[in-house]
Amino acid sequence: MTDAETPAWPFLPRRGRPPMGIARAEGAWLYTEDGRRILDAAGGAIVANIGHGRREVAEAAARAMERVSYVVPPFVTEERTRLAERLRDRWLPPGVTRFFPTSGGSESVDAAIRLARQHHVSAGRAGRWKVIGRDLSYHGATIATLGLGGNTKRRQAFAPLVPELPKAPACYCLRCPLEKTYPDCRVACADALEDVIRAEGPETVAAFILEPIGGSTGGVLDPPDDYLARIAEICRRYEVLLIADEVMCGFGRTGKRFAVEHFGVTPDILVGGKGLAGGYAPIGGVFATDAVIEPLVERGDDLMFFTFGGHPTSCAVADCVLDILEREALVERAAAVGEQLRKRLATLEQHPHVAEVRGRGLLLGIELVRDRSTLEPFAPEDRLTQRVVGAGLRHGVFLYPGGTDPARDAIVLGPPFIIGDEEVEMIASVLETAIDEGVARVEQSGGAS
Repeated sequence: MTDAETPAWPFLPRRGRPPMGIARAEGAWLYTEDGRRILDAAGGAIVANIGHGRREVAEAAARAMERVSYVVPPFVTEERTRLAERLRDRWLPPGVTRFFPTSGGSESVDAAIRLARQHHVSAGRAGRWKVIGRDLSYHGATIATLGLGGNTKRRQAFAPLVPELPKAPACYCLRCPLEKTYPDCRVACADALEDVIRAEGPETVAAFILEPIGGSTGGVLDPPDDYLARIAEICRRYEVLLIADEVMCGFGRTGKRFAVEHFGVTPDILVGGKGLAGGYAPIGGVFATDAVIEPLVERGDDLMFFTFGGHPTSCAVADCVLDILEREALVERAAAVGEQLRKRLATLEQHPHVAEVRGRGLLLGIELVRDRSTLEPFAPEDRLTQRVVGAGLRHGVFLYPGGTDPARDAIVLGPPFIIGDEEVEMIASVLETAIDEGVARVEQSGGAS
């Protein structure tokens, strides 16, 4: 391509079909530049929760911009204080009281790692520096957060740079990495964390991080109800901080304010993002107990901020979005509509190319396979997930792509909480059609498997 032929956006121009141009969005719908209407069954990147185009959110942003454009994060502003108080008083799990704002999920996890390390250094335990992650996980796109995650597809190009941090096995009952069966296994995958801690040396381990309910990497891995409690008990026993990454599953997405509430566990550090402002502004957060920050306070240590952390406009937007979630009882709606959608997807559970439908609330994953009975996956070169997403768009629904080995192909659903009967039916019917068309295209192309 010549410079004149290359579009200014996106950063990496695509060969062949250009990316879809979106002219505007309203409610649960995207409107393209060529006049099509697309149902946003992915909520963007599992972000949109209150729906698109809310005027009162734009007005809250405008008022904040008129008051103050930017001040460094340590300064106090009305917007920062109001959001922090709302989070502490109405949203965060009991005992989680402190709010460190960031610009998004990857920054939040990066800051959580630094906080865990600083906690131990300030408490006189400088030998504790390792953060244990899990296989089949994703915690962000910075070099450090890629090292924590288990998304092999996203890590491989950066292998020389990404730190090799220890990993515990994923809680993935469909293809148990320990070759056991629940409940007879007695959640052995949780006990495996203890084995990793012992192997690494407990005196070197600062924290363990997990997604309470997995995101797109594993196709929404939803653990048994007793898994997280066992994990929390192991962490307490070895004085290892428990970090819950709720960038995707937090702020009502699973039908609770935070996914940890499903399991009765309070983490030491909680990470949030995406749904905090519902896509209206870039903002994330690290939330911690008083016990985590006390050593820093006592020694006078700091946790270095990001330039745009706690941006006044972003804080005002997030406060407005949380207010809407509260006033309209949208977390409860996510639980109810999610159950409705899950029931409507029951027909897929017998589909020859669907291994499993899983998740909670409006965070649902559908794992796709070549053979349901053996769980044989499609070959990577078949690009099944991309074909299914493409078919969904042709039928007017945006589905979110997910999966990495061994959960190679997965579709994730994360629509706005405001969807109704029409949207539920459309998502379910188009998804089934898209799977059939995607598989058919693989077979027509001579399917590599």
